Amino acid sequence: MAEGTTVFVGLDVHKETIAVALAEAGDGGEVRGYGVIPNTPAAVARVVKKLGPAARLRVCYEAGPCGYVLYRQLTALGVACAVVAPALIPTKPGERVETDRKDALKLARLHRAGELTAVAAPTPEQEAVRDLTRARQAAQQDLHRVRQRLRTLLLRQGIAEPAKTKRWSARWRGWLAGVRFDQPAQQLVLDDLRQAIGEIEARVDRLTAAVEAQAVDGPFADVITALTSLRGVGVVTAVTLVAELGDPGRFDSPRQLMAFAGLAPSEHSSGGREVRGRITKTGNAHVRWVAVEAAWHCRRAPHLSRELARRQSGQTEAVTTIAWTAQERLHRRYVRLVARGKPKPKAVVAVARELLGFVWAIARRVAADRAGAAPVAIAA
Repeated sequence: MAEGTTVFVGLDVHKETIAVALAEAGDGGEVRGYGVIPNTPAAVARVVKKLGPAARLRVCYEAGPCGYVLYRQLTALGVACAVVAPALIPTKPGERVETDRKDALKLARLHRAGELTAVAAPTPEQEAVRDLTRARQAAQQDLHRVRQRLRTLLLRQGIAEPAKTKRWSARWRGWLAGVRFDQPAQQLVLDDLRQAIGEIEARVDRLTAAVEAQAVDGPFADVITALTSLRGVGVVTAVTLVAELGDPGRFDSPRQLMAFAGLAPSEHSSGGREVRGRITKTGNAHVRWVAVEAAWHCRRAPHLSRELARRQSGQTEAVTTIAWTAQERLHRRYVRLVARGKPKPKAVVAVARELLGFVWAIARRVAADRAGAAPVAIAA
């Protein structure tokens, strides 16, 4: 390739190998396969040195299980690298053959054409917090599954749970401790499930404490504590939002944040006919999940509870004003949707979409306060 020409490099990354393809700048530039290299830092450095100088390289690869190690190595070498969203890569309807070489060629060609959508690569600190919140969520899911297995065992044996007793409360657990089966094997299963539940509960508590510590001394503590001013957004929810989004205010508008979370409505419009359908669900599932969970709190009338007042203590007037505006607007939105006949879950999803707008506004406000800039507008 001509010296000084910009070279677009497509990488199809796997655990042990990387398929490399090159595309010269310009519509008539050559697109060709370079070969397959080992997925090791030394092999990557050799390719960069051979194709260099690094300033002329424009590298891309799909986001996947190999994470952002390659991105960080290339960036440290001075190479511009984009991690591409796999779901947004254009695909021809008739394509039925897929190989590593073809995928690399396709990435190089599309990267040159500007048809790829890059994701924001997290910093090492943000990725660490993200792994922590996801580990806690996985532990909660494990706990739910084991508890369900125990309840299924009781149901199969015709053992009725005590009435007017909250499940998994101290009183309920006391009743469970007295349950006995005639068959020793079944008693062993019950005891094993009880022990497993206790161990997973301890694991959840440890991870929860670690997550909550991020709101005190973590790298994003100021944004996290500000987000907890919103009703329904506790410390764990706020840490999850920041871990998954980074800085929520990095988006140019609230609508971009809503689309990133997959909460924007799908659309099938043609001519003068406009049809909007279900939410796209094409974005970050973790953000979407915590936003919907938080939105359920907006069913109740606006109210400053003792716990919410405690969380808002020490926040600026601008942040608390945004939080109160969110309570009023989101509750009003929920009531109107339900009055129009919308099912409650759908109304809550619509409220969750708007809740992210207030998350964006608070993040922008915190950034403005940090920089001593003028106030930002409240998200609408």
